[in-house]
Amino acid sequence: MYNSRQHVVTASPQKKKYSCCIPGIMAAALRGSLVTLVKGLGGPRWQQLASRHLSLSAGLCGPETPPSRADTTFKVTMIPGDGVGPELMTAVKEVFKAGDVPIEFEEFHLSEVQNMASEEKLEQVLTSMKTNKVAIKGKIHAPMEYKGELASYEMKLRRKLDLFANVVHVNSLPGYSTRHNNLDLVIIREQTEGEYSALEHESVTGVIECLKIITRDKSRRIAKFAFDYATKKGRNKVTAVHKANIMKLGDGLFLQSCAEVAQLYPKIKYENIIIDNCCMQLVQNPYQFDVLVMPNLYGNIIDNLAAGLVGGAGVVPGESFSAEYAVFETGARHPFAQAVGRNIANPTAMLLSAANMLRHLNLEFHSQMVSDAVKRVIKQGKVRTRDLGGYSTTGDFVHAVVGNLRHRPIH
Repeated sequence: MYNSRQHVVTASPQKKKYSCCIPGIMAAALRGSLVTLVKGLGGPRWQQLASRHLSLSAGLCGPETPPSRADTTFKVTMIPGDGVGPELMTAVKEVFKAGDVPIEFEEFHLSEVQNMASEEKLEQVLTSMKTNKVAIKGKIHAPMEYKGELASYEMKLRRKLDLFANVVHVNSLPGYSTRHNNLDLVIIREQTEGEYSALEHESVTGVIECLKIITRDKSRRIAKFAFDYATKKGRNKVTAVHKANIMKLGDGLFLQSCAEVAQLYPKIKYENIIIDNCCMQLVQNPYQFDVLVMPNLYGNIIDNLAAGLVGGAGVVPGESFSAEYAVFETGARHPFAQAVGRNIANPTAMLLSAANMLRHLNLEFHSQMVSDAVKRVIKQGKVRTRDLGGYSTTGDFVHAVVGNLRHRPIH
């Protein structure tokens, strides 16, 4: 089963610390078992794992208490992107600083629309990612004009890192009412092929051929990821989204691959639904869905539609995975260029993405602290940005989050 926490980032350990509230002999035995288990991973891998803070208190002793200081600082690649991306990243940095979060960012500005994109810059980002294994990024906006290059830098980044799985957890926010409340569904999207293959050409004047690529290997891989995710998270159903009634070979192959993988998971219910009907059903009765898995373009559409069900592009976090790397970003990718410099962007989605990133790094206390602070501000309803019906600025929201960082957890 796929485990998103298998990624281990390069760290600069100061000391090793084990905290546990069970008898010392049991803690020693557990540590000994861990040493035996992970030494088989090889020298460098073992050294990386050995540098990580091991806390057994979270699962055995109730809520983890704030650490007096971080034993390890984790390096994370930061790509602010375009539009309000840099403003949202500033919000993340302010909240992390106020919460003493042990993260050091390596920041790279990669933008096609601001003339800050080049193959050399892309290689710098990739080098950083291959070292750190984890990144947080804003939307890298792709211009619509054709300038001799079909693949955008966003697409190049995903392909070179093989970020094949995008996960968007659509969850209603406590205290913010929408037409459908208490929503809890997951959208899993294959994002390295499909319509986003950058294979277009003009066969004759006025006739463009655009190729959609579907392969059995990648279809089975994303299907297995979805079922593994459902198994790990205790989900009951996986629904494959397709258009196999029209694209009988392409989407037919994707649908067949999902059905084959589903047979390996008899405890999880499997269904399939046509994309247009799926959109209608999401608007009418989204509660019927649990985990949805789909090809690239459909996922892009459904991500944005589902985000609208719980408050819009500013509130839903997202994440992308390969076998080695993890990238955290907003679920509905929108640069919101018209809001640049106006201090009105909602940082909720980016802050929740950052909290998910901390959980991925096993910084459970800090993750919970940031996530609870954001949700508490929304639940209180006193500070809300314009997209949520209020008049607060980005700065107001960040200030309110900082003020809530050390409160007790939300129940």
